[in-house]
Parts: sequence; structure tokens; C-alpha cells
Amino acid sequence: MKIVADSNIPFVKEAFSHLGEVTTVSGREITKALLKEATLLIVRSITEVNSTLLENTGIRFVGTTTIGTDHVDTTYLKEKCIGFASAPGSNANSVAEYVLAAMVAMATKIKRPLSKLTLGIVGVGNIGSRVFQMAKSLGISCILTDPPKQRLTQSPLYRSLDELLESSDIITLHVPLKKDGSDTTAHMVNKQFIELCKKGVVLINTSRGQVVDESALLSQKGKFGGLIFDVWENEPHINFDLLSCVDIGTPHIAGYSYDGKIGGVEMIYKAACAFFFKEVVWRKQEVLDRIRSKKLTFSDEASTLEDAVSMAYDILEDAKKFKEVPRKDPQNRGTFFDSFRKNYPRRLEFSHYSFSPDTLSEEKVKTLSNVGFSKK
Repeated sequence: MKIVADSNIPFVKEAFSHLGEVTTVSGREITKALLKEATLLIVRSITEVNSTLLENTGIRFVGTTTIGTDHVDTTYLKEKCIGFASAPGSNANSVAEYVLAAMVAMATKIKRPLSKLTLGIVGVGNIGSRVFQMAKSLGISCILTDPPKQRLTQSPLYRSLDELLESSDIITLHVPLKKDGSDTTAHMVNKQFIELCKKGVVLINTSRGQVVDESALLSQKGKFGGLIFDVWENEPHINFDLLSCVDIGTPHIAGYSYDGKIGGVEMIYKAACAFFFKEVVWRKQEVLDRIRSKKLTFSDEASTLEDAVSMAYDILEDAKKFKEVPRKDPQNRGTFFDSFRKNYPRRLEFSHYSFSPDTLSEEKVKTLSNVGFSKK
């Protein structure tokens, strides 16, 4: 069996090699010619998988190590009886930790404690629900909106989008990109959306770039007290006017924790094994077990959470590096976007960082444990 995979997927050769010969190539360079004799294709979000790519190839199974599937024509795959799997939930914790790091940074900027802010969560799936759990454990008041879930559950937990916009100090987006039909999310953040927001609201987008109408946002940027963008329209050729005015801008790496990447690979690998009736012999835990825990030390108990989060993931450092993009030759900016992602350093999730409970108050121990840090 010949397997073609995005070269930016970690451990893809190690995991899939017992299924066949693995060829890795940049996701933007996966072509029909390359797939002519291949049976299995493994991609990320930057590869458009459709009839143009797959027609008259040998592909029988497609896996994407992402939670989103808007880059895959799943209808076409069904019509051609091509197997498909995605990785929902694999990087949910990674994105939730990114959002928490962003919130900690912005709370410092606007000089208000997190516990005094109201968080609006738009979309309460794998990621949004994890953000909700973290926020609730920190005493942050939350407003949730998710029309499909509200219709399904009839739960009073969900509020209208208008109520969320009018009451939230921070809004974080966790919706799939849906361009038509009911519950459309394309350009959800538009002129009307922004007008309903509170003055000084902080907006976080880690979902999909096309969820935000960037032109409308730029024309009303004075409404915001902070902007955190990890996803952009027209990636990798993003709007640098928007990048120049965001507080935190990163190149689609919120879900790029080491744990999340490996988790996505394992989900697709297991699905491929099931499709081709092969035994599962590679497991992500064997990789994670090789990692030694990192010890956290605190000089000031008053800022324990802030210190722990910044030691585990310095989101401002990522943003600082990415802000250098506009200085690049315009023709090379897209290349820099992809290069940043390809060469992104190993980012471990909070669970790999441990602290001693002996020197902290019971409340601080509970806070750190609730967001994922380990007691040792």
C-alpha cells in the first residue's frame, strides 16, 4: 500500500509505516499526480480534498488530523465509497489552553481579574465545552450560545447570541465553518454582530478565519478592547492590516500542542487500521511516556496562575515572533506563515508541568489542578 501524508504531521511515518510505504510532502504540494498510485491520503487543513485532487487516483481512504472538515468534500468521498476520518476533540485541550493563555494576557492588559469578567462562548463542542470547564473552575461567569445544541437538548444553559454579545467582556469563537443552510457561520462576526457587542470587548478567534468579516472588523476596530486571532481569511496570505492591530496574532497554531498533534495522528491511524482490517500497533501514549515532567516554581503566590500559564505556554512570545511577518518581502509572507507552523517548537500541554502543593494555599492548588497542571 502506498501512503501519502503531509510532512508536517508528527510521527506519521512511525505510525503508518507498518501499513505500507509512506511518502511525505508539504500539504500545499500534494497533487493528483502524486496520488496516482496511492491508496491512503493523510492531510491537515491546508490541503483541499475534492474531486479535482482525487479523481482517477487510487485513493481509498482519506484522513485529516484536524477537527474541522471544511477542506474536505465529504459528499464526494461518500459518492466514491472512499473511507474518511477526522480527529474531533484531538486538540481540544490544546486550543482551550491557548484561549486561557490569551485571557490571562488580556486580563493583565485591561487590568481586571478574570473572576470579574464575563466570558461569552460561541459554540460549545469539544473545544468550547473544555473552555467552559476551565473558566467555570476559575470562577469566571460564562454565557453559552450554540443553536444546534440548544434545539437538541432544550437546555436553559444556552442563551441567544444577542444576549451573549450584549453582556460579554470576552467573546471566544468555537464554531465550524458552515457556508450555507441553517446556522451559517461564514462572516458570523459582521457589522451587526460588532454593533451589538459591549464597548471594549475582547474577541478571540481560534475557529476558522472565514467566520470573521475582516473588513467589517477593521472598520469598527475601535469597539474592541483586545483582539486575539489565530485563524485568518485567505491563509497563508493573510490581511496584514489586521495583523498590525491585533493584540495577539498567531499562524493557526492554537491546536498545535505536542499532545494534540499526536492525538490527531492516533485517531486517524486507528481509523485507517479499522478500514483496512489491520492490527493497531502504534499508540500515542508510548510517545508521551518519553516526556519528563517539568517542575513549576513560584516566587509570588498572588500571581500563581498567571506564572504557571506563562511558564507552560508563553503566548506573547509566539505573537511577538509572528508580528515580524509584515517586515518580510511581500512575496515571501505566505511562505513565512507556513514555515512558522512547520517549524513550530514542541509545546507541551499543562499536564506535563508539575507543582508542589506544600507551599501553596488549598485554593491555589485547586485552581492549578482544575486547569490541568499536575501535583507532585
